[in-house]
Amino acid sequence: MTNVRSDEIRVSEIFGPTIQGEGVLIGLPTVFVRSGGCDYRCSWCDSLHAVESSYRHEWHAMSTEAVWQEIVRLSRGEAVMVSLSGGNPAIQPFGDLIGRGHRNGYRFALETQGSIAREWFAELDVLVLSPKPPSSGMETDWQAFDVCLRMAAGKPQTVLKFVVFDEADYAYARAAAARHPHLPVYLQPGNHTPPPSDDKDAPIDLEGVMERMRWLVDATIEDGWFEARVLPQLHVLIWGNKRGV
Repeated sequence: MTNVRSDEIRVSEIFGPTIQGEGVLIGLPTVFVRSGGCDYRCSWCDSLHAVESSYRHEWHAMSTEAVWQEIVRLSRGEAVMVSLSGGNPAIQPFGDLIGRGHRNGYRFALETQGSIAREWFAELDVLVLSPKPPSSGMETDWQAFDVCLRMAAGKPQTVLKFVVFDEADYAYARAAAARHPHLPVYLQPGNHTPPPSDDKDAPIDLEGVMERMRWLVDATIEDGWFEARVLPQLHVLIWGNKRGV
């Protein structure tokens, strides 16, 4: 994919309605707009098809109108939640799409690591900030993260979400949550069936996921971290790492 105009959205896939599988909106019927491109390279990324440049030939440069029409088609014109995901969806110009959807009763959620801030964050209904823990191999720029919060201006429902694989990740989540005690916290056990695979039928380490889930529950209870919500990735339990669900 080449020659993307500044007003076009780089799209990896649009699918749904299906359920939101994780976090604050878990279980909610949702249409997903997954953008292509990311400024991170997490070691356990489960959506490399929306991250790595080797997949660019699968991405499409779409106008806001084209994306909107596909959302309407998939939702059969019924106003549903639209999740903007990636990659890092903050890279893309989603502001006009959010405005178009709001005029028709749709709501919009976005999940990002908090590395890139956009003025249109304030127009979202839900903003999920998911800074990446040590196991990802990435470093968090907390200044950039705080700019994302300022851009949101307290308007969307804003929450923190952490993927946790081990003790170091858990300690990171606790420290990061302490920086922003006013934000709800969601924890989810890491899902890593290494290496991330393009095979839609690749086996999932469900035993490992559930073992980490039980460990997370025990850790939060033992620590008295009663404000944290511990949730699985529901879509992984149902469909594994299959795309488009």
